[in-house]
Amino acid sequence: MKTTVIGLGAMGAGMAGNLFRAGLLTQAWNRTPERAQSAAAQHGFTVADSLESAGAQSDLVITSVSADADLQQVVDRLARVMTAGSVVLDTSTVSIDTARTVAERLEAHGIHFLDAPVSGGKEGAEKATMVMMIGGDEAVLEQIMPALNAISRKVVHMGPVGSGQATKAVNQIMCAGINQAVTEALAFGQHQGLDMDKVVDVVSSGAAGNWFVEHRGRNMTRGIFEPGFRLALHHKDLKICQTMLAADQVQLPMVEMTLVHYERLMEQGHGDEDISALYRAKRPLFGEDV
Repeated sequence: MKTTVIGLGAMGAGMAGNLFRAGLLTQAWNRTPERAQSAAAQHGFTVADSLESAGAQSDLVITSVSADADLQQVVDRLARVMTAGSVVLDTSTVSIDTARTVAERLEAHGIHFLDAPVSGGKEGAEKATMVMMIGGDEAVLEQIMPALNAISRKVVHMGPVGSGQATKAVNQIMCAGINQAVTEALAFGQHQGLDMDKVVDVVSSGAAGNWFVEHRGRNMTRGIFEPGFRLALHHKDLKICQTMLAADQVQLPMVEMTLVHYERLMEQGHGDEDISALYRAKRPLFGEDV
């Protein structure tokens, strides 16, 4: 199966690297050449001259972009060069409406589309331990499972196109709550003068243990917020959730509160930091700075 990855950011580069090592990657492409060359140098794969040349040679194109408009633009270009029967699988987080729209555009050319947002962060992409929640034709999904097995540890078919994005919205709302709880609790613990490495260790081993406290807790208490999942991207995802909720005239307090906190941090220049930078907003509650 000839596979191409379009978008070589924190997630796409790791996926491309794992596909290359599995012998499944034909080429990769990124809008910014410098990022493409950096990813290629790290993993050893080849960068295509253009998006069109990459897509034209592929049975499967995996896209990993930042926003709805980016995906729509990429899909319009791919539709002109990919052959009927080939597949586009999008791992981005976009709106359900966008997923359905691009599916219709591709289907008009005989090209299959699966919306396949992922969870697991940069580490998951690099270690092939991501979880994929997929919407679309289950038979098409089965055809491309060899590629997905090379980049993930769990793949779940959720239903028709759009179901993957709906599931990712659940995930992103839950992540907001976990972020709020962990950052507040650790800020409280640090104010108590505790050894925070020991706190993270013991809490991670008990009923309150979770991926976020285990993988981000120690760094945040040291004021280190190297991005695994950028705060500005989670903000974008929660805005999508907010729009979905507004259609039912519902507001969720955790979503609204997290959006306000993120917007303040973005105004302060922290949008490109990890979402654990929310810790910056919690320490001042105790009269302390990060």
